[in-house]
Amino acid sequence: MITEGFLYLGVLLGLAAVIVYLEKRTRYAFFRYVPGFVLMYIITALMNTFGVFEQTDDVAATGASVQDALLPAMILLLLFQCDVRKIIKLGPKLLLTFVVTAFSIFLGFVVAYLVLQKTLDPEAWKALGALSASWTGGSANMVAVQSILQAPQDVFGYVLIVDTIIYSVWLLVMFGSVSISEKFNAWTKADTSYLDEHSGNQEEVAKKPIDQASLMCVIGFSILISAFATKIGELLPEIGVVVTGSTWTILIVSVLGLVIGSTKLGAVAGSSEVAMVMLYMIIGIIASQSDFASLTQAPLYLVAGVIVMVVHIVIMVVYAKLTRTELFSLAVASTANIGGIASAPVVASAFNRQLVPVGVLFALIGAFAGTFFGLLTAQVLAVL
Repeated sequence: MITEGFLYLGVLLGLAAVIVYLEKRTRYAFFRYVPGFVLMYIITALMNTFGVFEQTDDVAATGASVQDALLPAMILLLLFQCDVRKIIKLGPKLLLTFVVTAFSIFLGFVVAYLVLQKTLDPEAWKALGALSASWTGGSANMVAVQSILQAPQDVFGYVLIVDTIIYSVWLLVMFGSVSISEKFNAWTKADTSYLDEHSGNQEEVAKKPIDQASLMCVIGFSILISAFATKIGELLPEIGVVVTGSTWTILIVSVLGLVIGSTKLGAVAGSSEVAMVMLYMIIGIIASQSDFASLTQAPLYLVAGVIVMVVHIVIMVVYAKLTRTELFSLAVASTANIGGIASAPVVASAFNRQLVPVGVLFALIGAFAGTFFGLLTAQVLAVL
């Protein structure tokens, strides 16, 4: 049984190292369907369920302190590659498609909550807000909203499982949609010529090697900004149940990340790699407080996820018909929301390799906006 904070962190970091090594250095098909961070959550939660971790004052304080320090730093680093100038170049129609996609997911959560509200946990709105953040941005946005709202650990575990299941199925659907794209475009009477201007027009940036200097800059700068943003966030006023000191902190680092992404500093090597290390640690800390002994409500959250997807599909199909939008934009925008940076470019390449930059930029928009969409969703659900 682990009762000391330092040993607790050591076990979490060691477990993360093993999982990342297996995911990146082996060819196990398992990781195609279950991302490493999800496996991190499941194993850590199981360890806690079987009593490996004891929630002593030392363990709890250590976990909270590390999570509070790493979360803003991780958000900042993930946005280093988000260049606003490139996003603006996408044009109004592609940007509108992304906005409608995000709105359809938001509306889906509202409908799902109204349908299942009486059967869900009283604090389910917090976990669904976190899931909404993931389905608009990514896993980092999910843990950001979870940390801000303090969603119950067990309920958060349910939505994380739902996230994995729905994501895996939806990714297969998006790949399969390539085969019907011509028929779909004919049905919507879509004009695909406007996409030509976005075909391979993004300049390729040579990836700089990671060295000691870049790592020190990335780690030192991100932690410093995290500390200052946290202090400033504590001084700003709280508004309602959503806009707290933590919310202000995330807003500050998100804006700074967006600004940095438009400068040369945004190209520093190692930012995304260090951010992923931080993500694994945050996921581990959250999971170490979860207990899988009670899973009776998990199927309800899966039903909620299905309802969200049904609403999402209906709205997107109607939007495509009314605006004569081609399937490529719908599929990539949807994947960028629900799948994030790892899958949107892959789906884009399945349609047209020259349009991969569109998938990347869609995913980066979600990385910035996901946290705020999640908080908006949570606020609306709290009112309901």
